[in-house]
Amino acid sequence: MKIAVEGCAHGELERIYCTIQEIEQNEDIKIDLLICCGDFQSTRNEDDLCCMAVPPKYRRICSFYKYYNGEKIAPVLTIFIGGNHEASNYLQELPYGGWVAPNIFYLGYAGVINIAGIRIGGLSGIYKANDYLKGRFEKTPYTDSTIRSVYHIRNLDVFRLKQMSQPIDIFLSHDWPAGVYNYGNMEQLLKRKPFFKDDIESDKLGSKPCQDLLHYLKPQFWFSAHLHCKFAALVPHDDNTITKFLSLDKCLPRRHFLQIVNIDHNENEKIQINYDLEWLTILSLTNHLINIKNAITYMPGPGNLERYDFTPTEDEKTLIFQKLGESLKVPNNFKPTALGYNNTSKTNSKQPPAKLNPQTVELCNLIGLDDPLRLVSENSSDSASESKVESDISLQEKIKELKLPEPKHEINNVNMINTAESDGLKIETSIPIKLSPKRSLDGEVRENEEVTKPEVNNGNPSPKKFKRRNAQIYSTESHDS
Repeated sequence: MKIAVEGCAHGELERIYCTIQEIEQNEDIKIDLLICCGDFQSTRNEDDLCCMAVPPKYRRICSFYKYYNGEKIAPVLTIFIGGNHEASNYLQELPYGGWVAPNIFYLGYAGVINIAGIRIGGLSGIYKANDYLKGRFEKTPYTDSTIRSVYHIRNLDVFRLKQMSQPIDIFLSHDWPAGVYNYGNMEQLLKRKPFFKDDIESDKLGSKPCQDLLHYLKPQFWFSAHLHCKFAALVPHDDNTITKFLSLDKCLPRRHFLQIVNIDHNENEKIQINYDLEWLTILSLTNHLINIKNAITYMPGPGNLERYDFTPTEDEKTLIFQKLGESLKVPNNFKPTALGYNNTSKTNSKQPPAKLNPQTVELCNLIGLDDPLRLVSENSSDSASESKVESDISLQEKIKELKLPEPKHEINNVNMINTAESDGLKIETSIPIKLSPKRSLDGEVRENEEVTKPEVNNGNPSPKKFKRRNAQIYSTESHDS
């Protein structure tokens, strides 16, 4: 199989595909697969640009939207991992991977797939120690902090990858594994990038978790990007195997951003993306370890009563295989979840609300997974509802303190309900209680202000009656508010 490996794509899909087609014509070959090592920038519209952690001057729409809209079709099957310059809101929809456009597949926070017998794994994002042990707590709208922490790798993803027992042929990371420069031409590297010297001498260049995975998984090939230079190395392991490491530059003229490699594959199988059964089983077995809190959480280990080795048994894999209908082919189930760019000027772009992707919903329902984005969104809604209830209870105490006269009319049909239009609770009454226009409960003067009062039983508010919250998250249509 002939595979084109790309460094940082930075949204330049048209240029990358044109380069591949020129290579095919000049060398009379057919490229079977394109692999991109991060900074893919799958920006569908101007709102997605607002979810990228880059200065405004670098927020260019580039050409991905043409493939998302269907104006163009990717001429070669394309897979990619995330980097640190991404439309993070879109990639958050696909934590376990999925199609971002026809023929273009994202591997998720971490993932392993199988293409014609070649096992390809990847880890999205970059390493930052402050966020490594935290959960996936981010959602749009991002703050100045979470717009960056959202693309930082987490210990759960590395833990899951270390449960793999079968050999990996190709592994992708955006970061370089720490210490990999020791196995290549470091002198030449420092001539091109002299400012790497201090980080190399202080052992700060590269990712420690990726270094750990490199020596644990021992893949045949490891491809990276991020540092915008071409660098090759041969990394030996203690069992006499060797990993061929290659990092490539970003897509710019006269830069080494693309490399063609040949890898043996099963010629009896179609070149299509299949689920990796071992990986999906590991996801299912570790589902209970998902963390959505902005707090440190450690993975299980020896010495605890709970299970800590999640390398699946044959029976566990068989169960997942049955849940998949005994087919590992990834369905071509791409569906747009937002409107694509249409070359018209938009001046009111903003970070869009979080949305669930039908591909993720389908996979989660099939094999019993939780979507971290759904969990954190529902948790946010619950927190908002609880705060509203607390506020309502406080409101009643303030009403009592005012010693208002009893209403002349009986109040009936008082309920706390939740609506799709509101993330919180609202209180409905048949007749509102009117406060004096000279005094409001928070000390401000408000004319004709109405305050509603919930039914109280023994001093406690009536039970909450919840309906489906956060309806925008479940919508697959994008509407400007």
